Amino acid sequence: MISFLVKRALAAVAALTFATFSVATCASAQDYPKRPITMIVPFAAGGTSDVIARAVAEQMGIALGQTIVIENVAGAGGSTALARASRAEPDGYTIAIGNAGTNAATYTIYPKLPFTPDSFIPIAMVAKTFGIIALRKDFPAKDLKEFIAYAKANPGKINLGHAGVGSSNYLICKSFVTSAGIDATLVGYRGAAPALTDAIGGQIDGVCDAAASVSQAINDKLVKALVVGSTVRLATLPDLPTSAEAGLPEFEAQGWNGLFTPKGTPPAVIAKLNAAARTAVETDAVKKRFADLSTVAPDSDEHTPEVLQKLVTRDVEKYRKMLADDANK
Repeated sequence: MISFLVKRALAAVAALTFATFSVATCASAQDYPKRPITMIVPFAAGGTSDVIARAVAEQMGIALGQTIVIENVAGAGGSTALARASRAEPDGYTIAIGNAGTNAATYTIYPKLPFTPDSFIPIAMVAKTFGIIALRKDFPAKDLKEFIAYAKANPGKINLGHAGVGSSNYLICKSFVTSAGIDATLVGYRGAAPALTDAIGGQIDGVCDAAASVSQAINDKLVKALVVGSTVRLATLPDLPTSAEAGLPEFEAQGWNGLFTPKGTPPAVIAKLNAAARTAVETDAVKKRFADLSTVAPDSDEHTPEVLQKLVTRDVEKYRKMLADDANK
């Protein structure tokens, strides 16, 4: 009898504790956000993810009534940043922007990471990006056909920069050299911006980059564009041929950027962040910024966390097959 009463008492305490926690969580979600939010960017300032993050964060902050502070955490193709994000309190005050490289390919390239895809909850896809191959302005090839011929005549001598193994830019590089059937050295940096700086300075032959961060340098004739891995030409670079037009239809480089939060973040908080992200990408300010960068906002039916989760699941498997040889490098 005593044992029965003790069990009932413990059950009552547990129920009361859970109820108290639930009420507190609900109240916390209703008050969210009460202070600035940190958005972790997995690469150095100036790269594609950083440019997109800053445009979206400013408008999300306005929608939420709080400042969103950008924190650049470069290294290991974005996995250093995601490790930091995975350890954050799941309260909505630390979120991260990621892409197919940081949130899908990285699990194959770095199989011993301290986090998994389940460590994060998707908030929303915020941008679609297009990959470009650009060369130093004095590179001895005027088009893709000449470049491939030069590369095959000089195996291993061409070096192309990217934002680190596992980044979306690295995936652009891998897709390009595989499609072209060339032997090129892929040089990793701590972000897209440092790689582009070296290409402009002639320290490397070219870069694999997204239109968002390389278009201005192309238009300013600091580097020369070779090809864009999309099915249509970009409005900001109307003279740049698509991969099919250039004779390499196998080269595809259309990516995505999405927002994530640590596992355990309350659903009501995620809903607020999703609504703010949706509002942000529909503002004139972000639309104009994206247009300038040849970046596209998601369609109206692509804003949900479920859509982003499907992209992650799809790309984890896709790059597990493509990048098996890169594991443990």
